[in-house]
Amino acid sequence: MKIFVAGASGVLGRAFTRRALEDGHRLVGMTRSARGAEIVSSSGAMPVVADAYDAAAVAGAIAEARPDAVVHLLTDLAGGDPASNSRLREAGTRNLVDAAIAAGVQRMVAESISWVYPSGTRPATEDDPLDIEAPEPRRTTIRGVVALEEAVRRMPIGVVLRFGQLYGPGTWFARDGRTADAAREGRLPATETVGSFVHVEDAAAVALRALAWEAGTWNVVDDEPAPGTAWVPVFARALGAPETAVTTTGDIGRPVSNARMREAGVRLLQPSWRDRLGQE
Repeated sequence: MKIFVAGASGVLGRAFTRRALEDGHRLVGMTRSARGAEIVSSSGAMPVVADAYDAAAVAGAIAEARPDAVVHLLTDLAGGDPASNSRLREAGTRNLVDAAIAAGVQRMVAESISWVYPSGTRPATEDDPLDIEAPEPRRTTIRGVVALEEAVRRMPIGVVLRFGQLYGPGTWFARDGRTADAAREGRLPATETVGSFVHVEDAAAVALRALAWEAGTWNVVDDEPAPGTAWVPVFARALGAPETAVTTTGDIGRPVSNARMREAGVRLLQPSWRDRLGQE
């Protein structure tokens, strides 16, 4: 299969590219910079430089590549600004979908996030509504996710993967990542908010597998949703960081169900964050 990967130079994009090439697929990797093109090229994929906000450039890149599928792994995380990431999810996804449809591409697999459901104790499923009435800045994040997922559903076969928090090499939760720095500096509170994780290599494997799935939405999370009061101490100990005080926020978060993913035959290599979080 020939695959066009948008965001190929990112953390998840690199992991996906490696796995897809090992499986014998041909890849064209879109990135917005010359440095990103070097990363894509060094991975063995063919690079194409295009800004996701430039509709004409994206359309030209996909038309020239003539892929069998598009994998959308675009994010804007460098500045930690929810508004920038939301804007990319809206405008960037729209441009990708428009270009894919114009080029006759049938299938798209897209990265979304799993921390989009209203707070509660019952594990959220893919059929539950999203937290569209959340206060800012969360509302901005949810708005971007809604726009992304609605756009992907315009594809003949649109697959949305709602990933848990990515951890592992290159992520914010890596030993040299932003969250690890916060833990070492005593700036990472242990809250009661429940969230879900998925290792970046598992996320890449599921994205590759999803190229054969029917249209739909899947939560891609491990088997152990956990509050910060559980995972922050484990993370801090792995890093040799100081103990963090428990902080009450009033947000209980939401466990997320991976039952649909498991029904699709997926078994994660890292079924719990406990074994590797803070170790890589």
